[in-house]
This record gives sequence, C-alpha cells and structure tokens, in this order.
Amino acid sequence: MAGLWHRVGIFRILSVALLALGVAAAAGLSATRQSQQREMRPAGQAIQDDQRVDAAERERVSAVSRNAQREVQAKADAAASAAADQARVAEEAARRKAQAKPSASASASPSAKPPAFGPIPASCSEYTGNVAIGCALMLEAGYGLDQMPCLRNLWMKESGWRTTAGSTGRAYGIPQANPGSKMAVYGSDWQTNPATQIKWGLSYIKGKYKTPCGAWSNFQSKGYY
Repeated sequence: MAGLWHRVGIFRILSVALLALGVAAAAGLSATRQSQQREMRPAGQAIQDDQRVDAAERERVSAVSRNAQREVQAKADAAASAAADQARVAEEAARRKAQAKPSASASASPSAKPPAFGPIPASCSEYTGNVAIGCALMLEAGYGLDQMPCLRNLWMKESGWRTTAGSTGRAYGIPQANPGSKMAVYGSDWQTNPATQIKWGLSYIKGKYKTPCGAWSNFQSKGYY
C-alpha cells in the first residue's frame, strides 16, 4: 500500500512537472510570437516614418527652390523698373534741354525769321516784300529798272517769290536753285533769307542768260530757265 502511494505520488509529481513544462513551453511560444510581432511592427512603422521624412525633405527643398526663384524674379523686376525710371529721367532731361536750347539746325530752318533788309530805293517803291528786295538787288547788280518786270514774272512763275518754295535737297527757294544748297555760297542762311536767295538767282541768270529778260524769254518758250 505504501508502495502504491509512493508510485501515485511519483506519477502526480511527474504529471505536475509535465504540466509545468507545457505551461512554460506555451508561455515561451507566446512570448516568441509577441516578440516577433513587436519586431515586425517597428519595421513597418520605420518605413512609414522614412516615407514621412522623405516627403518632408522634398517639401522643404521645394520650398527653398520656390523662395530662391521668387528672390531672383524680384531682383530682376527691381532692376528692370530702375532701368525704366532712368530712361524716363534721361528722356525728360533731353526734352527739357531741347526746349531750352534750340539746335543749330533749328535756327537755320525755313521757319526762322530772316534778317531785315536795308532801305528800298524809291525807284522800287511800286513793289513790296521780297519783290521789292529783288528790285533793289537787281539794280545793285547793275541791271536797269526795265529788267524788273521780267524778273518779277519769272520768279512769280517759279516760286511765287516764296523763300520756302520747294523742298530742301531739290529745287528750292525764290530762284528754285537745284539743289537748294547751291545758294550757300551767298550765305549759310540760304534756306530763309530772301536776299541770299536773290543774290544767287541773279548770279545764275547773269552767267547763263545775261539778263532777267533773257531768262524770262527762255522760260516762256521752254517752261524753265
């Protein structure tokens, strides 16, 4: 009987030991699975964290690039605006200077007022304006008063005795010199001064037709002199 109880006790001890070993093994397996799960979760979380870091870095680089572009554009706009302001200031200064000080060409333009001519002789009193000046200069050149009707008619047909008849570079002025710049031998004011133009015209007539009436006769027959 004692031996039987002894064997029963041994079996109980062995059963308890086996049960303990099973519990321990199950606990160990559970711990292992939990550890593996814990190890897997951080790996997935790390990937997500890395992705978030990469996205944040890309956004930061993009923001830096946009800021740099905005700064470059702002500097370019400022430089263009400054250049435009300088151009406007320079243009305004040039305009004011031109208004304050007329150029030499403007002073010699056809709109400039010619200098006053000296006294007209009494024999030319029937004429006025540029025609009277022509009469005085014709007498001064040695022609008789009888030539004056021919001279008057000739240049009335050619230019109406206007100093600005025609255009610079072609037939111009009272005698219709072609080009008009030929008259500069009698004065730099050939564009506006009737006396300068008439002196050249009388010289031209004397050299080619001898007298005003000779020039007028040629004009009547050919339409020019």
